[in-house]
Amino acid sequence: MATDTATALFEEHRPVLTGVAYRMLGRVADAEDVVQDAWLRWSAAEHDEIREPRAYLVRITTRLAIDRLRHVKARREAYVGPWLPEPLATDFGATVPDTAEQAVLAESVSLAVLVVLESLSPLERAVFVLREAFGFPFSQIATALERSEAAVRQLAGRARKHVEERKPRFDVDPVERRDLTERFLGAAAEGDLDGLMRLLAPDARLVGDSGGKSKVPLRVLESAEHVGRFMASVVRQGVPNPEIRVLELNGGPALLILSDDRPDSVLQVDVVDGRIKSVYIVRNPDKLVSLAD
Repeated sequence: MATDTATALFEEHRPVLTGVAYRMLGRVADAEDVVQDAWLRWSAAEHDEIREPRAYLVRITTRLAIDRLRHVKARREAYVGPWLPEPLATDFGATVPDTAEQAVLAESVSLAVLVVLESLSPLERAVFVLREAFGFPFSQIATALERSEAAVRQLAGRARKHVEERKPRFDVDPVERRDLTERFLGAAAEGDLDGLMRLLAPDARLVGDSGGKSKVPLRVLESAEHVGRFMASVVRQGVPNPEIRVLELNGGPALLILSDDRPDSVLQVDVVDGRIKSVYIVRNPDKLVSLAD
């Protein structure tokens, strides 16, 4: 196989490889490193002997991601405060024509689901990602993980049950989520606690991720009152020269807040029955690098 052809094949499959690696690791930089390592192995391979390039590349990427995940788990145990995935810019509507497939991909990359995936073992997470997000047959997953198909089916069942039991319920209407997100930030900026309370579900929760490098709670806030009071007090303090952009991140609308043209924070909410159930704030500057212009 000519070098140009091999390069073109890799680039054709890069989105899938990046998608697998990100869902496995929850960090853009780690996913990009894994895909780069997969490229190096692909470059050195005997391409004429590879009958199914996509399956081969996914197998390499999955194994590399599992190895990296095992190494970073220790690092996350020492993380300061709650841990959230690194926000990922997505636009499934522009790349995936099938609306049902869009919904599956969006849910599999949502902050709520990725947080739950953190509690799976690396093998369970790999099986869940390959099967539930990308629809790979059990036979290919078994080959990728060097396990029997029966073992993979057991892993898949266990992982699916675990995720379904722990995954928060949320509505996916992007128009409603965007509207509530903007109204929520507006009420916080005005210090309108009553307005915030009308938008929040009684059992709302706020998860803030700063890695100890910015101001967010070092524990999860529970109840609408605690969430509302925190938002009203913090947002009123403001950031220098703010700019707010609406983006699609992790399959849904989110607000990127910039200060002096640099990403300061990401705000995203989950909505249930017309009210905000979960608030996610990412302020760790290391996790906002990929969103800088």
